[in-house]
Amino acid sequence: MRSETIKRAGLAEIYEKIEAGERLSREDGLKLFQTRDLLALGWLARRVRERLHGRRVYYVLNRHLNYTNICENRCRFCAYWRPPGDPEGYVISPEEAVRRLSEGPPPREIHIVGGVHPELPYTYYLELLSAVHEAFPQAALKAFTCVEIDHLSRISGKSVEEVLQDLKAAGLSCLPGGGAEVFSERVRERLFPRKISAERWLEIAKTAHRLGLPTNATMLYGHLETLEERVDHLLRLREVQDETGGFLCFVPLPFLPEKTPLREEIKPTTGFEDLRTLAVARLLLDNIPHLKAYWVFLGVKLAQLALHFGADDLHGTVVEERISEASGGREAEALSREELERLIREAGFEPVERDAFYRPV
Repeated sequence: MRSETIKRAGLAEIYEKIEAGERLSREDGLKLFQTRDLLALGWLARRVRERLHGRRVYYVLNRHLNYTNICENRCRFCAYWRPPGDPEGYVISPEEAVRRLSEGPPPREIHIVGGVHPELPYTYYLELLSAVHEAFPQAALKAFTCVEIDHLSRISGKSVEEVLQDLKAAGLSCLPGGGAEVFSERVRERLFPRKISAERWLEIAKTAHRLGLPTNATMLYGHLETLEERVDHLLRLREVQDETGGFLCFVPLPFLPEKTPLREEIKPTTGFEDLRTLAVARLLLDNIPHLKAYWVFLGVKLAQLALHFGADDLHGTVVEERISEASGGREAEALSREELERLIREAGFEPVERDAFYRPV
């Protein structure tokens, strides 16, 4: 891209920093979010992703298991949760989990998350992991967000470190990045006041990293947060990554308002907003190696385009995921290996099948 185009977009100084390998500041992050030149922004993000990964785009053969939708947090942005006693509420037993996961080809990664159930005993979570691990010893178990880990600590009377050690013994390999939402106390008070604070989420992530359990990190955007709060969220993740190096991947998640109580006041994000957020994340998060285009929330076509805006991971086959479906997302039930590879090659990249730790298989 010609230097005049970068200058016209107001990104010349940021471009010089990127070329010199210098870290971008908070002010740089705000400037990136404020530009309307999406192609210039995407070009910068693509330069960084190709510096990190060349033409490679990763995917994984995975399955999702959402073991319960009963949740006491009652977040306003969530259409998935049900209160105890609701006829639409459910809990999947360890035996049923194994049966469901046995349908189809054996996965390399199993992603297990659910609601904060007020009545399930601590032993349920250990038995669930143990049963799945025994049935699928070849699969990495990516299970329980920091929010769920906090819940397990409270109901067991154990420290977070003790809980994570118990889960590791039962088969846990790594943690997903959900539950972070946006690290803003202002937004938390309005949308998810019962959920753990940003400080607690980050503390649990750091504890996992210290125990050798890598995690992902997420940001839910496109609701009540400001651009400043988005930038601050990204920078707090970057600060923790400087300290621990334990985040494998960052996953930006657009808010899906369609079936939530917020549907009348908040509209879905646009493609422009989604691609801009992906690109800014790639530029600010210089120490988190991977950026995921989560097609489950973005849609398949936009996720494919996101590979040109900084993303290097197209996630995976994603069988049995229910949370986005409850929110009005999911244009496809699942994708096959062949479909994922076609999407990646069609976009001009090289597909690389990975395991949960981004090792090619």
